[in-house]
Amino acid sequence: MSSRAIALAAGGTGGHIFPAQALARALLDRGLKPVLITDRRGSGYEAAFENIPVFRIHAGGIAGGGALGRLRGMAELALGTIEAERLLQRLRPVAAIGFGGYPSVPTMLAALRRGIPTLIHEQNAVIGRANRLLAGRVSRIATSFEAVRGLKPEHQAKIRLTGNPVRPAIVALRDMPMPSLHPEGERRIVVIGGSQGASVFGRVVPDAVSRLPEAMRARIRISQQCRKEDAARVACAYGRMGVRACISTFFEDMPRRLRDAHLVIARAGASTVAELAVAGRPAVLVPYPFATDDHQTANAAALDAAGGAWLMPEPVFGPKPLTDQLHDLLAHPVMLGTAAMCARASGRPDATERLAELAASLLPSNGNQDEIASTVAREAAA
Repeated sequence: MSSRAIALAAGGTGGHIFPAQALARALLDRGLKPVLITDRRGSGYEAAFENIPVFRIHAGGIAGGGALGRLRGMAELALGTIEAERLLQRLRPVAAIGFGGYPSVPTMLAALRRGIPTLIHEQNAVIGRANRLLAGRVSRIATSFEAVRGLKPEHQAKIRLTGNPVRPAIVALRDMPMPSLHPEGERRIVVIGGSQGASVFGRVVPDAVSRLPEAMRARIRISQQCRKEDAARVACAYGRMGVRACISTFFEDMPRRLRDAHLVIARAGASTVAELAVAGRPAVLVPYPFATDDHQTANAAALDAAGGAWLMPEPVFGPKPLTDQLHDLLAHPVMLGTAAMCARASGRPDATERLAELAASLLPSNGNQDEIASTVAREAAA
């Protein structure tokens, strides 16, 4: 393969894969040749990498699962690292970029052993365990939040704030202000819960809406993502109270619904928070309580602190508290308008380009090969 190849290491979930996809397109536009190295789960996203070579290796986690699970994970990690070394020897990439998750670790370890310049991208406000293993040894660290818990003082010199890449359709919303909030006009609420929906939203949101004054309910329009097993019940609940609602297990037209939204109720995954900020839409964020290292709470807290969202931990997220929150927001639309502006101010619509520039800075053609080689050697010896 050409010496302009760049290895992208990602897998497991869309939260890791989608930033890699965005970067891959930007690198192609620069005349570079990205390749994706992933695991079995990540191969399910191959369709998103049209015209980009995809390679699969073994990978396994080493946290949780008991002693047997950790041993199995370590064996998978060792096998994947051997496979990645052979693959990198054949591909001869000029840089390797990891997007977190254990599927990225074998490729990044192999790249470090081969002296290839390296970059990791952290999507969350808490550094993930895989990136934490690599942070002390890689050449550069790209972050999506200004403050990332878990990074050490000795990492500061190589940290660059790029933001988290989002879909072009979401970036396009940045030029579309939140729809006007007329005193007696509609209030459009979008409820999303990650790729599989969230059962807690199906239980709490309809109950909370039913407690609002009838005149306020009459002006609400809801688009709600539900699990398949919850959809009929949720639709019936809104029907009984006379609230117009569109219920689906997945919205193909999410950019359009986000464009029209006055308020979003959502989990606080890195991609969701980044999209809300770039689009400039206010949200009530309910972090998934079992996220690793509670990173969703940290993500939500960042947008809350910026004034673009309201953080409601799941133990607090009941019908009565949500009713009170919705009543305040819907009765005082200036609060929604202000939050929309604050969210937009915190967004980074150029995250993909900034990440691409950082990746390009690793390349020998930029004249910094001596600096990068020195960094790689120093960190590998640490």
